[in-house]
Amino acid sequence: MRTHTFTTKSGAPISRMWIMILCWTTVALEGFDLVALGATTPILTNPAAPHAGLTTEAMTVVATVSLVGVGVGAVVIGPLTYRWGRRRTLLACVALFSIFTVALPLMPAWQLIALFRLIAGVGLGASMPVALTLMQETMASGRRAHASSVTMTGYHAGAVAASLVALAVGNAWEWVFYIGGALGFVVMPLIYRYLPDSLDAEPVETGADAKPAADTKPGIGALFTHGRARSTLALWIASFMGLLLVYGLNQWLPKIMVSAGYPVADSLVMLFVTNVGAVVGLLVGGATADRFGVRGTNAVWFLLAALFLLSLVIRFNSGLVLNGFLLVTGIFVFSAQVMLYGFVGYVYPAHLVST
Repeated sequence: MRTHTFTTKSGAPISRMWIMILCWTTVALEGFDLVALGATTPILTNPAAPHAGLTTEAMTVVATVSLVGVGVGAVVIGPLTYRWGRRRTLLACVALFSIFTVALPLMPAWQLIALFRLIAGVGLGASMPVALTLMQETMASGRRAHASSVTMTGYHAGAVAASLVALAVGNAWEWVFYIGGALGFVVMPLIYRYLPDSLDAEPVETGADAKPAADTKPGIGALFTHGRARSTLALWIASFMGLLLVYGLNQWLPKIMVSAGYPVADSLVMLFVTNVGAVVGLLVGGATADRFGVRGTNAVWFLLAALFLLSLVIRFNSGLVLNGFLLVTGIFVFSAQVMLYGFVGYVYPAHLVST
């Protein structure tokens, strides 16, 4: 069975707690930086005084290329991690998105803002698979969905923090990005000191669950071998649908609510409430999936997410009722997507999980 002892090749112990904390923190930084753009969108695209020419149409381009960067980073990170090791790869990713986040408010034109978000997105998208893989390896083999969901609470904790910072700074929106980038620089020395590098350290496995060393490099082609093609395509389609909702809500919910007549402050509260619901859903969903089966739980979660999203087309006269529906919507929408990450831990061998 898998034990919870981690050692380097020289025999030096590695703290499991530090691995969990830093994986969670890395994902929280991603949540903060990605939601920072959505939280500041109503101010940046204010028709009376758009920043750097950021109309709603221009912001759509900025948000889109940001997610293109996330996709590119997620695709390329598996083979790079295999070659460079997880610690060095994660350090490079955190450095990349921190630099281009903290410098973003200094850009004088929206085209440059779009370029900086594209580059930052590469670092953001590459960080999450590394953190999720490390966390799944750290947890017991029967708790992979729970490992993913606990790690991903960091994303929504970061989103909550971005919403609160945006509320606190008001029109001084630049500080949302300065703070997000600075936090990355603070975490980097801890990653260097306390995270294992996969080329030098692995969790100890013994007994029936022990697996031989992988003889296949983790390229994308390996996802379609040994009968994995159908699972790979199904997970890609499900992830496309889930991430469309996750990033769509976090990017555009404040702007949509402002366009619907709500004040900017209220729209940020709604973003906050939705991400609080996400944290609750992740804690409940991951444990439920590990206990009752990740496939069936995932299907039920996506169904409930669809139903509650449909309910939001109703115009609520009570802000309390609307926030209640947003809370429950966040519970199912965000955790449904994250449970797919847990599913990956059950479908693929360890050397392919990051890919």
